[in-house]
Amino acid sequence: MFNSTVANWQNNCNIISNKIANQMKNKIFITLLFVSSILSSKAQQYITKTGIVKFFSHTTLEDIKAENRKVVSVLDSKTGIMEFTMLMKGFDFPNDLMEQHFNESYAESSLFPKAGFKGTITDISKVNFAKDGTYNVNYTGKMTIKNVTKDITGTASIVVKGNNATATTKIKVKPSDYNFKIPATAVGKISDEMDVDIIMDYKKK
Repeated sequence: MFNSTVANWQNNCNIISNKIANQMKNKIFITLLFVSSILSSKAQQYITKTGIVKFFSHTTLEDIKAENRKVVSVLDSKTGIMEFTMLMKGFDFPNDLMEQHFNESYAESSLFPKAGFKGTITDISKVNFAKDGTYNVNYTGKMTIKNVTKDITGTASIVVKGNNATATTKIKVKPSDYNFKIPATAVGKISDEMDVDIIMDYKKK
C-alpha cells in the first residue's frame, strides 16, 4: 500500500516535471522566434541620418529657398513602411535674416521643433534591393508640420546601388495648410504653393 502510494506520487511528480519542462521549451522557442523576427526585420531596414529636404518659393517679388541636410529616415525594404523626421531649425537659408524670419515668424520653430512624414511605398515589391537599378514607385502617407497632419500621395524614384538606396520625390506644399503665419509685410513675397524636394540616401542596416 505504502509502496504503491510512493510510486503514484513519484509518477505524478514526473508528469508535473515533464509539463514544466515542455512549457519552458515552448517559451524558449517562442522567445527565439521573436528574437529571430526582430533580427530579420532589422536586416531589411535602410537608414539615413543625412537625408535632404529642400523647398523653393518663387514670386515676382522674391525667391526663397532653403535646405535641411540632417533628416533622419528609415525604410523597410520588405513592407515599404517609411518615415522621416527633421528639426525645423535645421533648414539653412541663403542669409541669416531669412532664416530668422522663418524660424520666429512663419514656422515658429521653438513651439513646433519637429516635422516629419510617415507612410508606405505601396508597390515596394517592384524594387529588387539585391539588383542595381532605378525603380519607380508610388507612396502614400501623412505629413506633419506644426502639429498639423495632411495626407500625401505621390511617386518616387529609388536607385539601388550595392548596399545603398537613394529615394527621391517632389511634392508641393501649401504653407496655409500647415498654419504658417505670413505677416502682411511678406504677402506677395511667399508663394501660395512651394516646391519641395525630398532626397534620402539610405544605407542597408
